[in-house]
Amino acid sequence: MTELDNTALFTGLIGGLALFLFGMDIMTRALKQVAGASLKTILARMTDNRFLGLAAGASITAIIQSSSITTVLLVGFISAGLMTTAQSVAVIIGANIGTTITAQILAFKITAFALPVLSLGFFVSLIAKKKSHREYGRIILGLGMVFFGMAIMSDAMKPLRSYEPFLDFMVTLDNVLLAAMVGAGFTALVQSSSATTGILIVMASQGLIGLESAIALALGANIGTCVTALLAAIGKPIEALRAAMVHTLFNVAGVLIWIGFVEELADIARMVSPAQAASDVSSIPRQLANVHTFFNVINAFIFIGFTQQITRLVESLVPERPAAVEPEFAPKHLDPKFLDVPAIAMEAVRLEILHLGRLVHAMVAAAIPTVTTGTPLEIDRLRVMDRPIDLLHREIVRYLRQISLVSLPADQSQLLMGLIRISNDLEHIGDHVATGMVTSARKRIDENVMISPATAAVIAELHSEVVEALIGVLYTLENQDVNAAIEVRKMKAGFSALVEDIAIHQIERLRADEPKRLHTYTREIELSETLDDIFKTIRRIARTEMAIFGK
Repeated sequence: MTELDNTALFTGLIGGLALFLFGMDIMTRALKQVAGASLKTILARMTDNRFLGLAAGASITAIIQSSSITTVLLVGFISAGLMTTAQSVAVIIGANIGTTITAQILAFKITAFALPVLSLGFFVSLIAKKKSHREYGRIILGLGMVFFGMAIMSDAMKPLRSYEPFLDFMVTLDNVLLAAMVGAGFTALVQSSSATTGILIVMASQGLIGLESAIALALGANIGTCVTALLAAIGKPIEALRAAMVHTLFNVAGVLIWIGFVEELADIARMVSPAQAASDVSSIPRQLANVHTFFNVINAFIFIGFTQQITRLVESLVPERPAAVEPEFAPKHLDPKFLDVPAIAMEAVRLEILHLGRLVHAMVAAAIPTVTTGTPLEIDRLRVMDRPIDLLHREIVRYLRQISLVSLPADQSQLLMGLIRISNDLEHIGDHVATGMVTSARKRIDENVMISPATAAVIAELHSEVVEALIGVLYTLENQDVNAAIEVRKMKAGFSALVEDIAIHQIERLRADEPKRLHTYTREIELSETLDDIFKTIRRIARTEMAIFGK
């Protein structure tokens, strides 16, 4: 081969691979946008039933076309507290089934359709007015780029059929262990088992590789794809590292099971998809895709019965470590990886707002005992409780802003606006306590005012109603069940009557011949009015919840 041939070969292979990977990236991003709500639904319906988890893993991976990305998402889910390691095991096992769809598609003789598909996708994504239609166009565009990348690699590889050094190297791949190592190394490098599979299908269609060697390389690719998940788990909580370990152990064990049966797998493939003639290489791509599906499905059904044992093994390999002490305001659920899937990102926001709500609940619950009878030190502690609320609220709004930077469907836009309102209202409740109540409490101490036990009791009753209403909206936020929010809205009549009773009681107390009666009355009125304002804010939260969760 001349230097020009070498250059053409190198640029063709690298350029084709770059187009393939770029097309996969475009397609995956668009699929996550289009199917984000479906991913959220699949996740929400996932239970401890291992077979549902298996189906969920296969479905999610079939949608986003990458077991590595599925595992990375699971690492994010676990880090964010959306699921546990035990729940993730079955999903990870199912992910390897979903990824076989890629090989099945690529095994068709699709390179001739590369440019028409690419052109169609480009013009649909360019001229479509609706966001969903543009994303469908990007899916077609990405698929066309994948096909076109394969076509470029196929053309670049044609000279290799008569290149002796390459043919000598391919002979060494008859050693299945070496072939598996090469497949693992290449997949770890490009971080895409689909890319490895695509190249193998191109090589097989050119007659550059035999079925047995291609199977061994594909087995190795199952190991190489674990690198992405392991990298994603670096610096994450212990359960995220365990999920990455599950993915690694399952894939390695699956390869070890089949590595000694490569010839038998090849025989099965030839039996399912027989060639028209012994020298015919056109059937090898289909045979490779079928055997790739076969061993991944069989592996899944072998290991699905051992999810509990796998969980215990991983827990022993990755033991608990002392938990890092994080400040209360540190976000627990806002993983940047979810921003590519707005539906799941907003699910994480919902959980983070629930975290914010619990901080607010702790502050509101401590408010009345502190402001009516607390010492200056206790009052300062109550005021300081608002600081974590403000900081966490800021992080939630920042994350919601990042979600809003992309064009969202109408239902997701409504959900985003609702979550912003709930977050703002919860932060506003904290401000009511930190400013209104704390200021009133400090005046009580400065004026040496003593709130009578009888008045403290009626204010405590009003406070109890406020806390009950706050618990109701937090229950709705946690369970997305509007019944509790409806009950909070119904509390208005009873609460208003209670406020009226307290006003009458305070007027009667104003007539009492006691020292500093006017100052005491002012402080009591301030507390009841602040509680009334907080209750109105809580009812506003309930109304928002009914709008966004009541569908």
